[in-house]
Amino acid sequence: MEAGEILFRRGLLDDQQLQQVRREQNGEGPLWTAVRLGYVREDAALRAIAEAIGIPYLDTSETEPDVGLLADFPARFIHRDGLFPVRRDAQSLTIATSDPFDLYALDEVSAAMGLPISPVLTPRQEIATWIKRHLGVGSETVEGLLGQSDDAPIQLLDDIETDGSELAELAQEASVIRLVNEILLEAVAARASDVHIESQAHGLAIRYRVDGMLQLQPLPPEIHRFQAAILSRLKIMARLNIAEKRLPQDGRMKLRVANREVDVRVSVIPMLHGEGIVMRILDKSSIVFELRQLGMGPTIYERFLELIQMPHGIVLVTGPTGSGKTTTLYSALLEIRRPEVNIITCEDPVEYQLEGINQIQVHPKIGLTFAHSLRSILRHDPDVILVGEIRDLETAENAIQASLTGHLVFSTLHTNDAASAYARLMDMGVESFLVSSTVEAVMAQRLVRTLCEHCKRAQQPARSDLPEDFPHTRAHEMGVPCFIPVGCRQCRHTGYAGRMGIYELLPSSNAIRTLAHDRANTWDLARAALQEGMVTLRQDGWEKVLQGRTSVEEVVRVTKGDRVLNHD
Repeated sequence: MEAGEILFRRGLLDDQQLQQVRREQNGEGPLWTAVRLGYVREDAALRAIAEAIGIPYLDTSETEPDVGLLADFPARFIHRDGLFPVRRDAQSLTIATSDPFDLYALDEVSAAMGLPISPVLTPRQEIATWIKRHLGVGSETVEGLLGQSDDAPIQLLDDIETDGSELAELAQEASVIRLVNEILLEAVAARASDVHIESQAHGLAIRYRVDGMLQLQPLPPEIHRFQAAILSRLKIMARLNIAEKRLPQDGRMKLRVANREVDVRVSVIPMLHGEGIVMRILDKSSIVFELRQLGMGPTIYERFLELIQMPHGIVLVTGPTGSGKTTTLYSALLEIRRPEVNIITCEDPVEYQLEGINQIQVHPKIGLTFAHSLRSILRHDPDVILVGEIRDLETAENAIQASLTGHLVFSTLHTNDAASAYARLMDMGVESFLVSSTVEAVMAQRLVRTLCEHCKRAQQPARSDLPEDFPHTRAHEMGVPCFIPVGCRQCRHTGYAGRMGIYELLPSSNAIRTLAHDRANTWDLARAALQEGMVTLRQDGWEKVLQGRTSVEEVVRVTKGDRVLNHD
């Protein structure tokens, strides 16, 4: 009995759908045609077929394959036929397959391994996940890659230019293109913000930064032979000079991945064992610039919302690189965006294009710096100005001048906490009376990973295992446990899924302005802010822990302890 008939008898296809499936098979078989046409889910279809023909269905969430079998299992069966060894006993070898009707492939495995085969049915995507996890990104050999369909999962939106050299031609071979596509496709699927491709003594290393943490990807040995071609392909895609291997280069590429447009910024730097490439992935569809969704508590959110609607002044967001400052400022701009408000930004670089907001890309090499852009913006009748970063005295003075002339100015600084921002501006050379009169608020922030809702587990740790400044008394009164990461298929076994912000908002009250005017040190400013009710980064992090949204380890990783506070 063929697959279409089984699905029909099991009520998964009606007569009209069955006839349509038979008309549109195109050599792929009725099972995959029915899945492709959306008539049935693959897992449901395989469960029905498994029951009908007496083959077990394997739930991969409850089973892990014996990876020791991979050493002796011919790779061609994995990549060409989609077969994966699960376990072995004295009598037979259990093989996961998504096509129970491909008996020839199963017979080939039996002959090659010298054992009878016991097939189990598993969806193709689950087998693909096993392949990536246990054999590595791009684990398909060139033979396997060449056997794939020509339907590119990734489409480059810009034209490619090559110099006709031998290396350029090698980089344009179908196998290399598909290998690079696989690396990029897996990065987007993993929600990676950055891809690191590094030349090391032993060959190539690839790491993805997911939720702020770098994860080393397993790679098959065959990939190292194509190191030069992979690097050259990426340089060609970013419109860089593939012959230049001694100097750093920067470029960008635009891709369409699964009908989503993705911008990729590319940085190439020569290193000891060859060039290293870092790609920043800007997936427009995965970013939501909504202030309510960033993780601010109700009090901080309401206060910050008031601040960003002021008629003039400076609002600063501080934190290290990668702490989410740009996302916070973009969300603030979109919150106050209206047709009657002229918002202009100058950024380096413009990471995301915002509808209804005028954005300027600075070019320091031709003299278009933050300071120069800011002077020009003031002649362009703005209401709200975003300066990507205050890096020097000239930019700081121009931002202050803009606020004094009736404009609301947003910008960022690299400081560890909110109170340090005042001292940083004065260290740049800005007069203290200007800082105290124009800075309306400073918000420091960090990003912590959020616990995976599918696998997080409640645990009541011993008091001695927690930091001294953890709010033990409050946790006891609330009766809430801490949650710890476990790891599951949903979160790729990390225990975390996504990130959120923790915040420290310091509004410029009269007391804070007086201290800033008198050039008080950062400790005095912080102490005064705490007396007025400021919540520190650490405190906000502990609040997220008590809410079960993140772990103690995450808060400790991104913040320093509040030594001047006693939480009990």
